[in-house]
Amino acid sequence: MSSTAGAPAASRSFQAQDLAYVAVFAALIAALSLVPPIPVGSFGVPITLQTLAISLTALILGPWLGGAAVLLYLLVGTAGLPVFAGGKAGMSVWFGPTAGYLLSFLVNVVVVGLISRTYLRKGLVKLTWLWMLLTLLVCRLLVIYPLGTAGIARAAEKPFTAVAAVDLAYWPGDLLKSIVAVLVAVAVFKAFPRLLRR
Repeated sequence: MSSTAGAPAASRSFQAQDLAYVAVFAALIAALSLVPPIPVGSFGVPITLQTLAISLTALILGPWLGGAAVLLYLLVGTAGLPVFAGGKAGMSVWFGPTAGYLLSFLVNVVVVGLISRTYLRKGLVKLTWLWMLLTLLVCRLLVIYPLGTAGIARAAEKPFTAVAAVDLAYWPGDLLKSIVAVLVAVAVFKAFPRLLRR
């Protein structure tokens, strides 16, 4: 009888823990988004720490909880709380040059999360950090780059090819942020190995 009674409690605890993870990482994304951005170019898309937060969320929470955290962040910002880069908020952001990047964050977390889970199931091994870094960089190229550039092109009313080179200005910083994200994720997994089993 005790085991039967304990099952619902364990289930509730697990769900509550999931919600806590989602809330904490949504808050992390918001906090790093509000770090003063660095203006770049004339299209209104600054360099921020958002991609660092997105990378950490994908690696640590995985595709579904990570996706939920990003979705919560996007919903809160769209609802009017100033959690987007530069303290922006509201529906108007989705018509601006950063809309493509915001959308890409959700897609990127799911894709990175799915890929990283294939090798994280084996635990931390010697080359785990390298696989993490390659995953982040490849998804940066195949997900964030095209969606972000498409958003700039739409807002600027210019062809994709005309603004394709704009995104190159963000690559050095994103490489550094990806390295930091990998180092932090590895440290978190070492400190909390149960997260690997999720």
